[in-house]
Amino acid sequence: MTIERRSLFGSWQFYRGALAIALPIMLQQLIQSLVSLIDNFMVSGLGDICMSGVNVAGQVLFVFMVFINAICMSGGIFMTQFYGAKDAEGMGQAFRFKLVAGLAAFIPYLLVTVVFPRQVLSLMLIGNTQADLILDEAVQYMRIMFWVGIPMTVSMSIASSLRDLGHVNTPLVVTVIATLTNTVFNWLLIYGHLGFPGLGVRGAALATVIARLVELALFIAVYLRTKPAFAVKAANLLKIDRSLFKSILRKSAMVLFCEMVWVMSETITTALYNGRGGADVVSGMAASFAIANLYFVAFGGVYSATSVLLGKTLGEGNLEKARQQKTWLLSGTAVFGVVMTGFGFATTLLVPIVFERLSDSAILLCKQMVMTMSLFMIPWLYMNTQQAIARAGGDTAMGAFTDAGLTIFVMTPMVFALALLTDVGPVVLYCGVKLVDVIKVVVFHFWLKKERWLKNLTKREASA
Repeated sequence: MTIERRSLFGSWQFYRGALAIALPIMLQQLIQSLVSLIDNFMVSGLGDICMSGVNVAGQVLFVFMVFINAICMSGGIFMTQFYGAKDAEGMGQAFRFKLVAGLAAFIPYLLVTVVFPRQVLSLMLIGNTQADLILDEAVQYMRIMFWVGIPMTVSMSIASSLRDLGHVNTPLVVTVIATLTNTVFNWLLIYGHLGFPGLGVRGAALATVIARLVELALFIAVYLRTKPAFAVKAANLLKIDRSLFKSILRKSAMVLFCEMVWVMSETITTALYNGRGGADVVSGMAASFAIANLYFVAFGGVYSATSVLLGKTLGEGNLEKARQQKTWLLSGTAVFGVVMTGFGFATTLLVPIVFERLSDSAILLCKQMVMTMSLFMIPWLYMNTQQAIARAGGDTAMGAFTDAGLTIFVMTPMVFALALLTDVGPVVLYCGVKLVDVIKVVVFHFWLKKERWLKNLTKREASA
């Protein structure tokens, strides 16, 4: 195959192929974010305390989702390369890994949501002046959210595998149906309409459970009807290639470590932000992330497009083409980051409309946070693409050693120092610690130049 002349940017045909993967994923996540925004709008009508309770409980679900997503990304490293090599058995083994490892992760989720919810959630509110009132609402929400664990795990395993093969439209359609279901039941159950009881935060949790069950049913129907290339019979689900499973597990260990260090650092910093005031701080921060999720959709689209394109090229054994695609993807991401920064600033117009029922101090905090996060979109997107490039070739060490290392030894001590030794507000605290991400971009740049990611994993596994 003819390789295009080395250049900073690729052809429009190349970027059109990347956008064909990225845009449906971004649209899917945008719909989810819009529905989440509607959820927050509905819950915010109950006041700062109720919204704070849902946000604190939602942090546990966020940790679980990141864990499952990390498992799916680990399996996806091999899924995309086996797809490029047209190895159906390899794809099936990667799918088995996602399901088995994901279901094993349900055990700690069970303990947190059912056995020790108040004890765990209280760690998110140390120093908050209204902690007890917020916890009362959060525990109600958390006990119901237990039921989303298994449906979400199976759905994410199927959806991520479809995306690994470049089939992005089906997850989009399923997401639209599930999120509309969530919205309708939020309207029915939070305040009580059409004869349904008004259950407040419990209604919001029940609506999410119903939507996740609908999503699961649809994905199983798609799986049984279309029999994708990675599909395995139920009777053969536990027929695992131990050698390959161990290889995926070795790679996934570093991905999981990196992702969990990140999510735990986010959880710790969120707890520190929450301690800077009362329910207005918690609800204001929660509202800002609900708005920011409208432009954070770029992360999933860029990551998936990079993983699918590079993974397929590496699986085909075309290393020179992969080397060139890496440059094109990074350059395109930088330009895209500028666009998303502008979009981020524009979303501040939504704050007083969506969250008009929150306190004035919560609304002001929300606006400041949305603008701050918009300014970080270029380095965040660039760093996201760097991670996707490394992982596409199985170089999970970059994230484990550099990303996690800087987070543990630089960012975490910094946030504790700022929180304990100064009286700066949550926005300044957030901005200060996120400047570390600029350092990560530079370190990742030099790491990728070593080209440890430039590998065909299918050949390595075949010879193992």
